[in-house]
Amino acid sequence: MARRKKLYEGKAKTLYEGPEPGTLVQYFKDDATAFNAEKKDVIEGKGVLNNRLSEYFMTGLTQIGVPNHFIKRLNMREQLIRACEIVPLEVIVRNFAAGSISKRLGLEEGTPMPRPIVEFSYKDDSLGDPLVPEEYIIAFGWATQQDLDDIVALALRVNDYMSGVMYGVGIKLIDFKIEIGRVYEGDFQRLIVADEISPDSCRLWDMESGQKLDKDVFRRDLGSLADAYTEVARRLGVLPTNVTHAPKPTLIN
Repeated sequence: MARRKKLYEGKAKTLYEGPEPGTLVQYFKDDATAFNAEKKDVIEGKGVLNNRLSEYFMTGLTQIGVPNHFIKRLNMREQLIRACEIVPLEVIVRNFAAGSISKRLGLEEGTPMPRPIVEFSYKDDSLGDPLVPEEYIIAFGWATQQDLDDIVALALRVNDYMSGVMYGVGIKLIDFKIEIGRVYEGDFQRLIVADEISPDSCRLWDMESGQKLDKDVFRRDLGSLADAYTEVARRLGVLPTNVTHAPKPTLIN
C-alpha cells in the first residue's frame, strides 16, 4: 500500500495527508524527549500506548460534548484526525504545583492550587516555549479575547473530565497541557481540542504512593517510562495486547 505524503514531523508524532479532504493521519512515534529535546531516547511501545490513551481521552471528551480533532483509531500507532489550524499556544492547566511553577514561585511540589490555573506558552521550540500573558496573545494576533475566553472554557472542561477519570483509577491529575485548533464551517470558526492527550502531556501521580506515572519518569531518571505508561493504560482498561515496535507506518487508503 502506497505511503501517503508526510506533512509534518514533530518530536513525538508525524502527520500524513489523510484519505479524505480535511483529514490527517497522526502517527505516534516511540521517541521520548525532554528539556526541549536536549535529552532523547527511543522507548519501545511508547507510541502504541500514547495512541490508545489519546484515543480513550478524546473519545471520552466527545461523549461529553467537548469538540476535538479525533475521528477514529486506524491501527496500533495511527489515528485519523480532523485537519485544523493550530493556535500557536500551549494551554497549561495546573491543579497542583509541579515543575516550572514550583521553581518560579518557590512552591513545594504537590501543593494544591487555590483553583485550577490556566497558563499560556508560545509554541516555539527555539525560544523554549515561553510563558506569555493574555496581553501578548491579543496584541500579536495569536488569538482574540473571545478566543481566549473559549479556550479557557474548553481547558477547564477537559480538566474536569480528566480529573474525574483519573481519580476513578487512583491517579491524581497534577497538570496537563493541550493544544487548540481552529476549524472553519462556512464563515464561522470553531475551536477544538487538538494534538494529543497522553502521559506525554500530563503529570500523573499515584494517589497513595505519589509515584510518578508520566514523562517526569524520563526527565528525572526515575525508572522505566514504558512501565509507567503501561500502568496508566492498565488502570484505564485500554492496555494494548500487542505492544510492538513498528518503525514504518502503514497508512490506509
